[in-house]
Amino acid sequence: MSRILVLGGKGRLGAALARKWSERHDVHALARPEIDVADLAALQSLLEAAEFDVLVNGTGLTNVDRCETDRAEATTVNAHAPGVMAEAAAAKGARFIHISTDYVFDGTKASPYIETDAAHPLGHYGHTKLAGERAALEPSPRHLTVRVSWVFGPDKPSFADMIIDRALANDTVEAIADKTSCPTSAGDVADWLEPFLASDLPGGLYHACNTGACAWRDYGQHALDCALQAGAPLRARTVNPIPLAAMKNFSAPRPPHTAMDTKKLSTVTGLTPRPWQDALEEFVLQKFRHSSSGIRN
Repeated sequence: MSRILVLGGKGRLGAALARKWSERHDVHALARPEIDVADLAALQSLLEAAEFDVLVNGTGLTNVDRCETDRAEATTVNAHAPGVMAEAAAAKGARFIHISTDYVFDGTKASPYIETDAAHPLGHYGHTKLAGERAALEPSPRHLTVRVSWVFGPDKPSFADMIIDRALANDTVEAIADKTSCPTSAGDVADWLEPFLASDLPGGLYHACNTGACAWRDYGQHALDCALQAGAPLRARTVNPIPLAAMKNFSAPRPPHTAMDTKKLSTVTGLTPRPWQDALEEFVLQKFRHSSSGIRN
């Protein structure tokens, strides 16, 4: 049993990690207002006083448009705070697991990105996350940086929840059809990373997402198909495609194609991520009760 401290314990991924790992480990999760990682001095003091074998950073400023305007905060939270965490973990001989993003890539590669591909972020969000990755890995070879993409799970609404809610309330829904990546189950990520908690598996950079790539439109359509299967009274049953260029309210650049390859993760852990369609179906079916009213759990 490992002592695990999860920062960002109310986030979509952090909450899933804390919940699933608490079945076999001693897990303590912190989130605002208990901890504000933008206060680096307070963060350092808290980590120096805490006892843990594994520290997980599930925090981050993830609104990519806000990162363009609030650059100082984004730099502190996404780039500097992981360095403080990594140093604190290394000082205790603990392992640090830092969560990052596919937005470190520019999206120009036709095939899925592997860990050795050069990162070329397009916007400030990606630049700060890349800096955080490097700061996270520098203090110890046991530390991990784990890139995820399009995470969904029961602890915080995601794109899948949003598209289903819109289809329940509206006759038409739409989603971007020319931006692709890999949907990822938060619960699956917890399963894939658990082998690193109490073992000497190598640290470094890993990609962690469900297998298969799709566009936002395909992601949303499968969510609606699964909701219909669960008996949800959808008013809209088809997700209409729109181009990324039509999103005039986006101020930050978005990389168009950021699917990631997970062979390294599978080789090290012996675990093979399942297709995103299977993971999403399980999530949506659990979200709804099988009844004529389609009331959500």
